[in-house]
Amino acid sequence: MMRVPFEKLKAEFKKVLFAINFTDDRADQIAAIFAENSRDGVYTHGLSRFPVFVDFVKQGLINVDALPTQINGIGALEQWDGNLGPGMLNARFAMSRAMQLAGDNGIGCVAIKNTNHWMRGGTYGWQAAEAGFISISFTNTIANLPPWGGLEPRLGNNPLVIAVPRKNGHVVLDMAISQYAVGKLKQYESNGNEPLPLPGGYDSAGELSTDAHAILESKRLLPVGFWKGSGLSLVLDLLATVLSGGNSTARITQNEHESGISQVFICVKPVNNEQTESLINEIINYTKTSTPEHEGASISYPGEGTLKTRERNLKEGIPVDDKIWAQVLGM
Repeated sequence: MMRVPFEKLKAEFKKVLFAINFTDDRADQIAAIFAENSRDGVYTHGLSRFPVFVDFVKQGLINVDALPTQINGIGALEQWDGNLGPGMLNARFAMSRAMQLAGDNGIGCVAIKNTNHWMRGGTYGWQAAEAGFISISFTNTIANLPPWGGLEPRLGNNPLVIAVPRKNGHVVLDMAISQYAVGKLKQYESNGNEPLPLPGGYDSAGELSTDAHAILESKRLLPVGFWKGSGLSLVLDLLATVLSGGNSTARITQNEHESGISQVFICVKPVNNEQTESLINEIINYTKTSTPEHEGASISYPGEGTLKTRERNLKEGIPVDDKIWAQVLGM
C-alpha cells in the first residue's frame, strides 16, 4: 500500500469535485473533509468513500448547490431542511449553528432533515471540541442492521458521536451501532477477507462469525451490546426523525438509496472551563491506571488513537488503496 501526502490527496479530490460542478469554495471544503478522514485513519469514509459520493452526485441524489434553510425554531431548538445538499457541508453548518445557539443559551440543538451522508461523524465532534463545546450528534441511515431477534435489516446502523473538549487531546467517541461498521467489514473483506478480531455478526447458518464476507452476505451484523445496541439504534432513529420532522429509516430504505436522511446536533457550553478540564483529567487518569491486558500495551481514551494516527500520516503520508487511488486519479 502506497502513501500519499495530505495536500496531494486533497488536491485530487478537489479537482474531481470542481469537474462535477461544485464551486471552488465548496469543492475545497468537501475535499478537505475527505482528506482529513483518511488522514485520521478513517479510510472507509475518506478515499474509499469518495467514488461513491461522486456517483451519488452524478445520479442526482446530491444537489451540489443546495444550502440548508430554516423551517422552525423554538428557543434553543431549531429545525432545518438540508434540501438534499452535500451531507458534510450540511452537517458542518448544523454543528456551527448549534454552537451559536449554545453560546447564547448554554445549550443548542439543531435537527436537520433531507440531508445526505455526513461521512465520518467524528468530523463534527472534533469541530465542536476545537471550539470548546461539548457535543452529541447522531444520524439515521438506510436499514442495514437486524433488530435483536430478527433476521432481516430493519434498523439503521445509526452512528452516535459524543465529544468533550480537552487541552491535551479532545475526547471524541465516534461509534456505529454494529460491532463493526459496514465500511469496516468491507475493508476486511477487500483485504483478502482477513478475519475480524472479534465476532461481528452471523453467517448464513446463524452462527457468530469473524468472516466479514459471510456477515455481509447474510446481512446480519451484530449490534453492540446485543439487544441493548438494537434498542439504542431504534431510539436514535426515533429522536432524529421526530426532532427534525424528516425521514425515518423505514422511509429512507423504501427509496433504496441512503439519501434524504435525518440528523441531530446538540452542543453544550461548559460553565467553568478550568473545573471541566480538571474533572476530565481525573476521569481519564483514573481509567488509565487499569493494568493493560497485554504487556507493552496501554489504555487509551476515545480520540487518543486518532491523534497518533493523524501525526503519523501527516509525517509519512496517508496510506491509500492502490485501486481506489488509481480510480480517483482517472476521474
